[in-house]
Amino acid sequence: MTVTDAGGAVDAVWRIESARIVAGVARIVRDVGLAEELAQDALVAALEQWPQSGVPQNPGAWLMAIAKRRAIDLIRRKETYQRKLAEMGHELEIDGDSVEDDVEAILEDHIEDDLLRLVFTACHPVLTMDARVTLTLKLLGGLKTDEIARAFLAPEPTIAQRIVRAKRNLAKAGVEFEVPSGPELLDRLQSVLEVVYLIYNEGYSATAGDDWMRPALCNEAMRLGRLLVELMPTEPEVLGLLALMELQSSRANARTGKDGEPVLLLDQDRRRWDRLLIRRGLAGIDRAWALEKPPGPYLLQAAIAACHARAADPEDTDWARIAGLYAVLAQVTPSPVIELNQAVAISMAFGPERGLQAVDLLADDPSLKDYHLLPSVRGDLLFKLGRLDEARAEFEKAAALTRNERERKLLLERAAAC
Repeated sequence: MTVTDAGGAVDAVWRIESARIVAGVARIVRDVGLAEELAQDALVAALEQWPQSGVPQNPGAWLMAIAKRRAIDLIRRKETYQRKLAEMGHELEIDGDSVEDDVEAILEDHIEDDLLRLVFTACHPVLTMDARVTLTLKLLGGLKTDEIARAFLAPEPTIAQRIVRAKRNLAKAGVEFEVPSGPELLDRLQSVLEVVYLIYNEGYSATAGDDWMRPALCNEAMRLGRLLVELMPTEPEVLGLLALMELQSSRANARTGKDGEPVLLLDQDRRRWDRLLIRRGLAGIDRAWALEKPPGPYLLQAAIAACHARAADPEDTDWARIAGLYAVLAQVTPSPVIELNQAVAISMAFGPERGLQAVDLLADDPSLKDYHLLPSVRGDLLFKLGRLDEARAEFEKAAALTRNERERKLLLERAAAC
């Protein structure tokens, strides 16, 4: 095996197994930053050994074993070894030959629990949202620093510093490597879901740059969503978030034209929608409703996306139901953005005049002052009402507010059409 072949194999295995390796080691050392360093040591060992020995039959287990052995060696060198063993609830002999085997046995049955602990640690509220997103992609996604930087159009040193500060802040705050319990669990779970959905949205509708979408981020968010469903299969909001992402992603092939230009929902060729993702999303919604718990914001948004997915033609869309779901969503999660989306549904169900009335109620909301979709929606409704001069002004205002070049071009084209 060549060094190049080994490097490719290591990269592939790391992308798949890194979260489990870091999580398993973190359970031993109780420090996420240190756990990642030890996991990286195992990666270096693979790059050194695999060109000569070949890729092991179970490469993920090989990396895990090396990383855990490094962790055990580290603990042996520290005076706190006995305390660490007591935390794991086992008395092991420091000098015994079977230490590694015993620790392997202890950890093997807890790998899923370890992953869940890692999820809640990476998304801990003590960190800023930017730090949570970056650390989640690094630890759970296995992305390299330069990959994260490219995905968010940020300088690589900025991302590297963000990761270092995040690990330092977790250690400084004494964040425990554990899954919260009781009422704290639901609050912390919302933080986790928020991080995953933010990653997804940045891929689905890029806030800046030349691309309308960044599919790699969408795929990574869905992978994280599936991991969460695997770990927490009885949480309706976890099921709802994955269903929402799958239903939205089902439209990906139809959202851009041949030159990469945006294609809006009502103009999309629905024959290009991914029927497999739609089936998976709808099945996830059914599983969530079957749990018979009050719906949260992600399940409600998934239900709205399902209304679009079930409509073979735009004219078949149940806009009245969508408007009703947005009304419930606005009660569960009050937000002027949700009210703006509700206004769009009202306009589709009951006419542009009714929709414009609803939009104008939001015109003075300070949180929407720089939100480009407010003038964009208003321009669309004015266009439908034949008030073309006003519509053009709104489209031009929206174009000035957006930072996405594809979207700006689309808005300026709509202004010119007035």
